[in-house]
Amino acid sequence: MPLSTAPLARRALPAAAAALALLTGCASIRSDLPGPPAVPTARAAQDALLRTAERRLVDDCLTGRGVRATAEPRAPAEDRALQAALFGTGPRELSVTLATGVTVTAHSDGCLAAARDRLYGDQRSWFRVQVVVDNLRAEAQARYRDDPAHRAALARWTTCVAPPGRPRPEHPDPGEAARCARETGLDETRARLERAELTEVRALHHEELTTYRQLRDRALRRAVLLPAPTPPPKGNAPS
Repeated sequence: MPLSTAPLARRALPAAAAALALLTGCASIRSDLPGPPAVPTARAAQDALLRTAERRLVDDCLTGRGVRATAEPRAPAEDRALQAALFGTGPRELSVTLATGVTVTAHSDGCLAAARDRLYGDQRSWFRVQVVVDNLRAEAQARYRDDPAHRAALARWTTCVAPPGRPRPEHPDPGEAARCARETGLDETRARLERAELTEVRALHHEELTTYRQLRDRALRRAVLLPAPTPPPKGNAPS
């Protein structure tokens, strides 16, 4: 008589159920563990988080160098020491020349640079792409400055704020300048040309924009993991 496999199958079911229960139990336990803090989604909140993290790292660096960074009035020598520790000394090692011809420089040996190196992972790359990205609009404006439509609108604006037969003011009245910018179409022309040029500029700097986003995302993930600062010890209360 052939042996029946039914008892074996029935014995296997409890083992499989036990294994499933074990896996389910592990999953439940892990789901209850606290995960890393979430990076905020709003741009303003992200900017605030990065500013706070950078300030925390700068303060840690200054403390490590034995420099006080307080709001109290400091002696001139103390102020010079703070400026040197914060921004660095000697020749400026970081330099970026923009398409507009402007050159931006910075030190790489101060606490501000050290904080950004820790936060972004590569202070030189971050400095380069941040300067470029922060000046995209200025580059777009420089590109449309000699556009015929802009030159014509600017000529109309000049005539509006300084009509023929009247002395041309060195500094036009702000209200009058704004009115003329609206009425002569200068505002509209600049806005239209800037939109078009900004699209071109962003395409030209695609690589820098990509690196900027990658380093910023890395910094945000690091910022939320920074431990809370240790509060200074409280002094004895006066009796």
